[in-house]
Amino acid sequence: MTSATPQIFAVSGPLPSTNPRHTTIPLIEHAVELTGRERPQITYIATGTGDHPAHIDSFHRALAHRDDVTTSHLSLFTQPNVPDVREHLLAQDAVWVGGGSVVNLMAVWRAHGIPELLRECWEAGVVLAGQSAGSLCWHLGGPTDSFGDALDTVTDTLGWLPFSNGVHDNFPEQPRREVYRAAVATGLVPAGYASEDGVGLHYVGTELREVVTVVEGACGWWVEPDGQGAWREERLEARLLGD
Repeated sequence: MTSATPQIFAVSGPLPSTNPRHTTIPLIEHAVELTGRERPQITYIATGTGDHPAHIDSFHRALAHRDDVTTSHLSLFTQPNVPDVREHLLAQDAVWVGGGSVVNLMAVWRAHGIPELLRECWEAGVVLAGQSAGSLCWHLGGPTDSFGDALDTVTDTLGWLPFSNGVHDNFPEQPRREVYRAAVATGLVPAGYASEDGVGLHYVGTELREVVTVVEGACGWWVEPDGQGAWREERLEARLLGD
């Protein structure tokens, strides 16, 4: 795999309310490994939470034990924290996009011209990765709690991956599984991939290459309309990271 191969690693980070023993750190480290670099640089984008300082600090702490990895972050509130956003992003080997509101994330990104810059990074071989909103953003749409826990379906995300995306597919506190499959069945969003908590979808170009997980037994799902107003699905086994 050459350094210019476009890659996206789209993750449903494990949520503490599900199991506090599971963390996103091995998934972040997997994104770092996908770069193929000996001393990779990775930047964190926390737009989905309004660049909340606690989330930014948490990301830096997550990789603090790796002296071979250089971390940074890109903030957009109240103005970019770097003098040249394009230069900063293109200097990275990987970008990790945090969770939060995908609706707000897309609005702020578009105001700052971030989609065009990230597209340039993707085509140059920078690994684009992220969790929750940072997974959904690369796809054609899917369920979001940006407006409320009852969930709505967003359809104006970046769409570089020609699939819909359901994140936190097995999260017990919201009807994500049901809402996603209903959206696929009715054609609100096209066929696509769902990921349970702790699962990451690795795309090379626009094709799914591998499903990985930090939660034993968790998996991904391929969901498509059945042509009769309902849906059908295929379970995608996930490789447990660390095995």
